[in-house]
Amino acid sequence: MRLKDELPVDHHLAAVYRWGAALCGCILLVFGCLGFADALSPFDTSGERIAGMTTNTALSVISVVVGLVLLAGAVVGGNAASTLNMAVGGSFLVSGFYHLFVLDRPANFLDFGMTNVMFSFVMGLLILTFGMYGRVSGRLPHDNPYWRRRHPRRAAEESLARRRAAALAREEHAVPPALPGASSPAVPDGPGR
Repeated sequence: MRLKDELPVDHHLAAVYRWGAALCGCILLVFGCLGFADALSPFDTSGERIAGMTTNTALSVISVVVGLVLLAGAVVGGNAASTLNMAVGGSFLVSGFYHLFVLDRPANFLDFGMTNVMFSFVMGLLILTFGMYGRVSGRLPHDNPYWRRRHPRRAAEESLARRRAAALAREEHAVPPALPGASSPAVPDGPGR
């Protein structure tokens, strides 16, 4: 089964995916724009410090592009935003591990410092959490659309049981139908008749 086959559409969790992508996209966009404001050199490995993190023009470009992609995901919303959040969050974690091993080496072309690595891990986990919210858990509630999609037989049984209970409740509160040939009860005349 492919991942997209498990994704329900139009569920209230879509707002979490959308707002999560928008929040993280705005943070990255601001960081990238602040880097551009300092007129950095493209691959300088002794770049300026912005918000406590080192940066250069290449990192600013990547931050702006990823921020815009996350904002686009927020506009699209739904399952696209969730999947995008998971992909971008995973990329941030991979980037954090990569830069952790190349600190103070020539391969550190984005001029990451330890604060950048920590930011990459925190931002990656935050974005990943927004993407996975309500989709990944061992104990999803039975009204969760992901649980229903993964357990179609039990979901159908529970849905049938709910419909039967609702029908029984309606029957108990319904007015019994009039018998054929019986006259309807007389309606008393009101004061103006």
